[in-house]
Amino acid sequence: MLFSPVDTKVLIVGGGTMGADVALVCARGGCTTYVFEANAERCKVLPHYFQTKLLDMGYGQRAHLISLVDSLNQFDWSEIDLVIECVPEKLDIKQDLFAQLEQVVNPQTVLASNSSSFPISQIAEGLKTSARMVGLHFFMPAHIVPCVEVVYGEKTSPLVADSLSRLMTACGMVPVTVKKDLPGFLANRLQHALSREAFDLIDAGIVTPEDVDKAVRFGFGFRYLAAGPVLQRDHAGLEIHAAAGASIYPSLNNKGEVAKCLKEKVDAKNLGMKTGQGFYSWDADAIKAERQRYDELLRAGLKLIQKELPEIK
Repeated sequence: MLFSPVDTKVLIVGGGTMGADVALVCARGGCTTYVFEANAERCKVLPHYFQTKLLDMGYGQRAHLISLVDSLNQFDWSEIDLVIECVPEKLDIKQDLFAQLEQVVNPQTVLASNSSSFPISQIAEGLKTSARMVGLHFFMPAHIVPCVEVVYGEKTSPLVADSLSRLMTACGMVPVTVKKDLPGFLANRLQHALSREAFDLIDAGIVTPEDVDKAVRFGFGFRYLAAGPVLQRDHAGLEIHAAAGASIYPSLNNKGEVAKCLKEKVDAKNLGMKTGQGFYSWDADAIKAERQRYDELLRAGLKLIQKELPEIK
């Protein structure tokens, strides 16, 4: 099984924020891309979104590669090579969808899930062809953040995973392979290890949320654009890291529950931007300004590492 972008036809199920940006990634690489979205209002805005974003990315000439699909019941499945699921993060919805897909797609069609939390094997449970089931986890915004995780389920064929990695590379992404179906895969496990310690320090009254963000953004996190945590240790010296680890590791948080400061926010329905209050306060103007600032910095960072990214033909 070999994917070539110009010959690959992709169906993305779910045209929300993530699904729409995944469509941009596929079209950018040259794939014929179909997007199924059930919400009529959302479908009205998607064509303009695709055209505008691809133009901004320098691939406006490929906007014609994306088409909207209003029904899966009358869809022509005969030429679909890859299905990428981007539906809400609810296990029963995902399982039902893949059970339906298995009945209609070709035997060789690869079935991928963008789930960020559920094990791929759990989503694929009961499927007759789970060997072609694989995780394909993007990070928001998918068309700007280069990394994508290719996650093995218990029965995923290495050929399927390798072919998908090659396709993502051709689409300008940087795939990482996760060979065991662990909760959180790779990147989210690393992120949660960091946030568990950060929230524990906040609970203890040692630091403020603002100082946590500053320490990461303007301290060690600033270097991550140039080198990840493993390469960074080669820069600094492994013996230094080993000595520091021996001193620090015993005092790190290893609790199995969510931090008090986080749980209290969730219990109070203070969920961040979506509710107007989280660790920070948000109104419409603040959200707009923050998202603009955030995207601009991501794009600036992307330009800095552009030479290290796969070339799109």
